[in-house]
Amino acid sequence: MPDMPHDSAQDSPYGSPDDPARDPGASPRPGVWTVGELSARLKHLLGGLGRIAVEGEVSGLKRPASGHLYFDLKDKSRGVEAVVHCAIWRSQVARATRSPLEEGAKVVAHGRLDLYAPRGNYTLIVDRVEPRGIGALLEQLERLKRELAEKGWFDRARPLPRLPQVVGVVTSRDGAAFQDVLRTRSLRWPLYPLRIAHTAVQGPGASEKIADAIRRLDASGVDVIVVCRGGGSLEDLWAFNELPVARAIHDASVPVVSGVGHETDLTLCDLVADHRAHTPTDAAQRVIPERRALEDALERQAQYLLDAVDRALERREDRLARVANARVLRDPRWITGDRAEALRRLGERLARAGRGASERATMRLDHAGSRLTGHKPAAQLERAAARIADLGRRLAGPPARRLEATESRVALAARALSSTSPFAVLDRGYSLTEDASGALVRDAAQLAEGATITTRFARGAATSRVESVQPGEAQREVDDAPPGEGA
Repeated sequence: MPDMPHDSAQDSPYGSPDDPARDPGASPRPGVWTVGELSARLKHLLGGLGRIAVEGEVSGLKRPASGHLYFDLKDKSRGVEAVVHCAIWRSQVARATRSPLEEGAKVVAHGRLDLYAPRGNYTLIVDRVEPRGIGALLEQLERLKRELAEKGWFDRARPLPRLPQVVGVVTSRDGAAFQDVLRTRSLRWPLYPLRIAHTAVQGPGASEKIADAIRRLDASGVDVIVVCRGGGSLEDLWAFNELPVARAIHDASVPVVSGVGHETDLTLCDLVADHRAHTPTDAAQRVIPERRALEDALERQAQYLLDAVDRALERREDRLARVANARVLRDPRWITGDRAEALRRLGERLARAGRGASERATMRLDHAGSRLTGHKPAAQLERAAARIADLGRRLAGPPARRLEATESRVALAARALSSTSPFAVLDRGYSLTEDASGALVRDAAQLAEGATITTRFARGAATSRVESVQPGEAQREVDDAPPGEGA
């Protein structure tokens, strides 16, 4: 592939991704294609493939002054060697190549195909390059993340000690991460106790070495462990994505802080650790106390304590001053003088109270004597006799009047009774006749010949036997006579 001396993507023989889309061309004339029509048609067809991924071996890597990268991907399959030209524009180099491209490396290039019409060759415009097999590793990592999340390994967040006695650091003593930790310690608390467990942080077997370093520090009695290393590609950080490191962090008896890579890097170590720091410096700041801040806090507390003592002393001085000015200390004689005056006032109050009580008792006795005089038996008897006489007069009038009225009504009733009495009728010469059963005889038809009857007179009675019965119409006078009268 020839070197391209152009300084921009527009000058490149492959064109720029920002170039306007060329006319795909109209349908070719029957049987004849022009070179331009064929190139336009092929360019249109290649663009229709969209974004693709091509695997192969890097060959002919060139880095011209323009900043673009040019290389070939070659592959030999079925006995035939195939080559595809590739280009990475200057603006995409940093993003496309997270790890440096090397001659002969097996990679997977992602991008779109483009046709350069002046030469009639096609080029893969690459926007991302990853080592071959990284996709499978990422898939394996995602599967491991799901398994550990189901086990709850990502849910623990133990609190960090405020003043750890010893801080353990797992990293390489030759790496920039350890220098960042030392620099942070110098700024926050020089010579703060650190215990480093040196280990390889990348390469074959690095995960087992990191896990062993974590276990050694945990057994040595540190209060917190920092696992850190500087930034790098995904491959450089891959040891922190393996299960041995995750298990050692999970089994640690003290809190673990992960400070692997930069803020955008997220490893399995970050997820299992109790706390994740963005960088090794951030991890050191989380576990190493700031001496100046603690000293300032101690000074503030000491000042608060001194102020509290001063206020307490002032209160006690004020109290002593008040006590010193007390009357009892200035002139003790006032105690007996005040007590004598108080006793004199109490004596006067007692005398007044005695006189008042005596006067009230005398008044109560006079009142009781007057009441007792009114309650003498002779006076009570006189009042009772007068009351009885009055009641006798009051009782004699109404009963006499009621008796007279009653006698008048009785006399009237006697006269009325006398006038209607059958005995009064008998006195006038009438009689009453009864049959043998004692029933009054009102009609001769009630009697039979030979029957015995009793006749009652005003004085006495006579018994006789019926010789004959002569029924007939009752006389009007008899009919109008009162009931019970008869001949």
